[in-house]
Amino acid sequence: GTFINEDIALGFRRLSIIGVDNGLQPLYNEDNSLVLVFNGEIYNYKELRDELIEKGHIFKTQTDSEVLIHAYEEFGKFMVKKLRGMFAFSIWDKKAKTLFAARDPFGIKPFYYSRIDNDKLLFGSEIKSFLAYKDFKKEVNKEALKPYLTFQYSVLDETFFKGVYKLKPGHYMIYKNGELKIRKYFDVEFKNEEISLDESIKRIENVVAESVDIHKNSEVPVGSFLSGGVDSSYITASLMPAKTFSVGFEEDNFNESGLAKNLSDMLEIKNIQKLLTSEECFENLSTILYHMDEPQSNPSCIPLYFLSKLAREHVTVVLSGEGADEIFGGYEWYDDDDRLKKYKKLPSFIRKPLAMTAKKLPYFKGRTTIIRGGSKVEDYFIGQAFIFEEKEANSILKPNYKNAPSIKDITKPIYDKVSHMDDLTKKQYLDLKLWLAGDILLKADKMSMAHSLELRVPFLDVEVMKVGETIPPKYRVNNGTTKLALREAAKNKLPDAWAKREKKGFPVPIRHWFKEERYYNTIKESFTSDYANEFFDTDEIVKLLDDHFNGKTNNARKIYTIYTFLVWYKRFFID
Repeated sequence: GTFINEDIALGFRRLSIIGVDNGLQPLYNEDNSLVLVFNGEIYNYKELRDELIEKGHIFKTQTDSEVLIHAYEEFGKFMVKKLRGMFAFSIWDKKAKTLFAARDPFGIKPFYYSRIDNDKLLFGSEIKSFLAYKDFKKEVNKEALKPYLTFQYSVLDETFFKGVYKLKPGHYMIYKNGELKIRKYFDVEFKNEEISLDESIKRIENVVAESVDIHKNSEVPVGSFLSGGVDSSYITASLMPAKTFSVGFEEDNFNESGLAKNLSDMLEIKNIQKLLTSEECFENLSTILYHMDEPQSNPSCIPLYFLSKLAREHVTVVLSGEGADEIFGGYEWYDDDDRLKKYKKLPSFIRKPLAMTAKKLPYFKGRTTIIRGGSKVEDYFIGQAFIFEEKEANSILKPNYKNAPSIKDITKPIYDKVSHMDDLTKKQYLDLKLWLAGDILLKADKMSMAHSLELRVPFLDVEVMKVGETIPPKYRVNNGTTKLALREAAKNKLPDAWAKREKKGFPVPIRHWFKEERYYNTIKESFTSDYANEFFDTDEIVKLLDDHFNGKTNNARKIYTIYTFLVWYKRFFID
């Protein structure tokens, strides 16, 4: 549907979940003075609807979408604080000629915007939509590439497309008379509460059960993604859907679908799964990056794309386990291993100079331990991915692409907000602000929406976050056990083996693929192309490829990070 007048053009492509028969967008208020386009779901819409009807608002549909228009009429910009959900929406006020737009607290749904000639504003859920606009100039943002090589995702507010920006999670914008104002309405605030483990477990059990309950509301079939890990297993056992979905790879140690099948059998749920081949992964990489809008070198995009395709053959909505690691402390990086704990017993006047020296040296065994053991967390932790050191990224880039914000430029403003907190909380806060929205949630949204599948994430709910903020650090990570309190809570729904299982992520056998001659040749052709020469010292990147192919060192993630950028560039700028 569309709404077009002399001031604005709004368009919407709908995936019908709630109010299937009468929820076409744009939607309007009673006198048609407000116009809404909305991507997402509002999970507390029934309570809000009742409240708004009591205040005299008249509803024309049964949708969660219409709640947003009336909430804006009633509460103005403060409406965003009342919402539980995932959302990117825009409301145009015809009378005031004002646009109000907002993005959910965690960044589950993407929101892009661009200023054109200072008097026009483009906005949408996909950057691709901007490319159709006659005055939009498609150009690579030269500052985006260098940070991407380190972080593996587009980490700046400005995207890889010059002049196109992300509205940050937990922010809203107001556009009037050519002036754009952006404000923050949500932040995470970890508390130093001294509550017991039993109380922590109880709070998690209650809030997860309630969150799953409201996340399953739908007029179309709902299933769940299921790996062998605790997060998706806990969601599945709480939801008890008719079907679960899993994928794996043919290669040994890259397939958790057997575990997913075992749990599904125990819960008497049908598990539908697929084994992926390297051929179909390589064949579809360009399409995957087209749907991503920007380059991202998290290999798990690939299985997620195929998993979404598989699920869409059976259901329209899935629940998934994203967010539990960031909220409840699930990553191995959050804990010190035994070697690091021993090393930290040395006096700091020994560790600090050793760390400074180690930073200047090329990789050697134990280098990471020495750096972490003698540095503040702010100096070495940038999130769950760290592909190229800054110095190494510089060494492979052409001069035009070296001038970009440094790692410190990117992480310091975030760390400054939690400077008084413990190291674990600092790491979680950084991941919640950068990694979660920039990597985890972006690929979840893009890969599912590529197949018209709605992916919902019950852990990423404002009420779950409120509980997460109260869990003491010792019940998040403790002596090698990550997500301690969450795992204990999950035991009431899952067998012990599932509640205790170590995190694997979504392992993809790229290191094996890049040693096969056919893929080596495909990547080498890309690395030596004319367009690669625009960005990279091609001799240097071919050396990374050759060293991996010849078994000298494992450069798989570095190769994949460069390659995904080049595949993305070729798709958007050449083909």
